[in-house]
Amino acid sequence: MGNVFVVLTPLVHELLNLTGLTPQTIEIEPGTLMNIWVPKDIVSKKDGQTVYVPPTKPAVPLLHSFAMDGVFTWFLQILALTHEYSVYVPDFLFFGGSIPDRNERSVSFQAEFLAKGLKKLIVEEVTLVGLSYGGMAGFKMAKLYPNLVKSMVMSATVIELTKSISLDAYKKLGLSSWSDLLMPTTAEGLKRMFSVGFHKLPWLPNFIYRDILEV
Repeated sequence: MGNVFVVLTPLVHELLNLTGLTPQTIEIEPGTLMNIWVPKDIVSKKDGQTVYVPPTKPAVPLLHSFAMDGVFTWFLQILALTHEYSVYVPDFLFFGGSIPDRNERSVSFQAEFLAKGLKKLIVEEVTLVGLSYGGMAGFKMAKLYPNLVKSMVMSATVIELTKSISLDAYKKLGLSSWSDLLMPTTAEGLKRMFSVGFHKLPWLPNFIYRDILEV
């Protein structure tokens, strides 16, 4: 059986195109690329080059969790929000199609990366929406770039992941490190990770979990 995401990905991308979004690859700096879905109406061509214009509606970047990329984290919300907002759906570094030229993995690095990408897209003010890991990056971005972040909607996250918060979570979840939870190597480990993020984990057949793990 082939991976279900091989079938789902082009279908999801086509639906996003119908909502008025288009994928772009932004060079943040030499060797560092951001994969991001943006409103089609901000993209134009001049002398054969892609240029961007400011959004015509309030800009809402959707910041994804650690488990999936931007599109698969936020697909339903994208469909609901694009009519009234200029929705931007980035992939953080090391996720989806976003790649860095250095190995740093701090939340500050992700926030800096996102802010620079939005600047290149001529976005001057945003309402951030973040889930879990995306929420932590959003809080850091608001601290580092207060003139950019107008307001935030954050879910299932903390302002900053301190040692005391981590130790308390390890005790409750029976972990010795976050990588035990966030980098599963089995379908059962993946179910455990999702169970932390869902109020009630929906039933899915095991092959779906295996396909997610492979992706």
